Amino acid sequence: MLNIGERIIQLRKQFNLSQEDLAKRIEVSRTIIGNYERNANTPSIEVLMKMARTFNVTVDYLIGEGEISSYDKEVMKRIEDIDKLDPATKEHLFFLVDNIIQNFKTKQAFAK
Repeated sequence: MLNIGERIIQLRKQFNLSQEDLAKRIEVSRTIIGNYERNANTPSIEVLMKMARTFNVTVDYLIGEGEISSYDKEVMKRIEDIDKLDPATKEHLFFLVDNIIQNFKTKQAFAK
């Protein structure tokens, strides 16, 4: 499991942002970003929320806590949309997803 500093570094690099770029977006100093990344300081809830919006992830994802902390907002939105479907549509969707996952696992097993 990643600590919060590693998660910030990972996301910052994924979004191709320098520490300075991220600092400007969330209205803190570059030094503070460096401190967060080294785990020398812990971001406040307000700063975590700004980072989550910047990276389009949940606060749980940033701090690596909770059962769903590994999911980004795009995945969470899809899960919420699926949950709103009627039971018959869900059953069809799950059938398709299960088949795709099984196919992927089979390909991985043969690739080894």
